Amino acid sequence: MNIDKDLVAAMATPLVLAILVEGASYGYAILKRVRELSGGDLEWTDGMLYPLLHRLERLGSIRAEWGVSPEGRRRKYYEITEQGTAQLAEQRKQWETANRTLGGLWGLTAPAVGA
Repeated sequence: MNIDKDLVAAMATPLVLAILVEGASYGYAILKRVRELSGGDLEWTDGMLYPLLHRLERLGSIRAEWGVSPEGRRRKYYEITEQGTAQLAEQRKQWETANRTLGGLWGLTAPAVGA
């Protein structure tokens, strides 16, 4: 499925913050989690993820710290901050409203697929 870039951009911040609520993570693991959660429909690249992580860090929504993986590799681990948790709660309310609004329209008026 090819998801519109504007929709991908809109969901990027709450998706990354929600993943980090599960626990600290590093870039490649976040990319894998996005792919897993979307059933493979979202295939983010490093070029999309890392600018977002840097922006969220600059804004104080996440913090980053270098660490060592169980395999001994240096990795930059990201974790959500208190500010990021509050931001995610607000964005969740907004997405729930959007989902409820669109679901109300699509659930009542959408023609059957192939009709």
